[in-house]
Amino acid sequence: MQYPERHLLAIEGLHPPAIAQLLDLAESYVLLNRSGKTQRDLLRGKTLINLFFEDSTRTRTSFELAGKRLGADVINMSVSTSSVNKGETLLDTAATLNAMQCDLLVVRHDQSGAPNLLAQKVDAAVINAGDGTHEHPTQALLDALTIRRRKGRLEGLTVAICGDIGHSRVARSNIHLLTTMGSRVRVIGPPTLIPAEADRLGVDIFHDMRAGLAGADIVMMLRLQRERMTRSLVPSAREFFRFWGLDAEKLAFAKPDALVMHPGPMNRGVEIDSAVADDPARSVIKEQVEMGVAVRMAVLDVLSRTPSRGRNER
Repeated sequence: MQYPERHLLAIEGLHPPAIAQLLDLAESYVLLNRSGKTQRDLLRGKTLINLFFEDSTRTRTSFELAGKRLGADVINMSVSTSSVNKGETLLDTAATLNAMQCDLLVVRHDQSGAPNLLAQKVDAAVINAGDGTHEHPTQALLDALTIRRRKGRLEGLTVAICGDIGHSRVARSNIHLLTTMGSRVRVIGPPTLIPAEADRLGVDIFHDMRAGLAGADIVMMLRLQRERMTRSLVPSAREFFRFWGLDAEKLAFAKPDALVMHPGPMNRGVEIDSAVADDPARSVIKEQVEMGVAVRMAVLDVLSRTPSRGRNER
């Protein structure tokens, strides 16, 4: 089956068969990467541009590695030294990128909707690598792949997403994906960090960690994003950890085989205790990083096959 979308801008709106197709293909890339046969000719002759307006380590590096493993020519554009830093508008940037005739464009931007705008103006397939507080679709896909490989399914699992829900594009993408695939999702955090629209997303809302973690199969911690807060929304880091940080005592309320996840980077002692984060029996945080490369290979694969949009269609 052909992937139905030209771009990957969000998880919201994707149907289960499309999500399953991406996860199944990513699974094949996990096996390929582990076999050591990493170089493919699938994207030979195609150009991938990583355009990151925000700092990133894991996401940008894994897209770069994914592109190179598939044989693409990969270009990392440094926004801090580009014309954007000199006042160039996003639309001017789009025109410049289009003139370069790249095939795949990976975009991270601090404004929600920026990748969608670029997708309307360029011929390349656009992949959202995180936009503002909107979505981070490949993170949700790699989280889902990690869960499915460990638990054998997504349907019927109880997933607790904990911490800074309000500023987290990771939370939004995961909520859309997991509820679409049949998981029961809980969000846990202080009232100031739970968005007003949360009750319309099909999730259960908790403000107490112990109650929210009771019987959970998956515990997904989030980074406290102080850089996106315009005012003080939480007490001190020490108090935040006391009430909403994950330690062994709180984790004991989840199922005995519950998995612990975190998208990174971690603030140890704020969102999560080091003993929990590094527990080889419970933590799959390192596995998430590995799954990220495989998922991004799958996304680049399927989007490279979709018919390109001609200039007369823009």
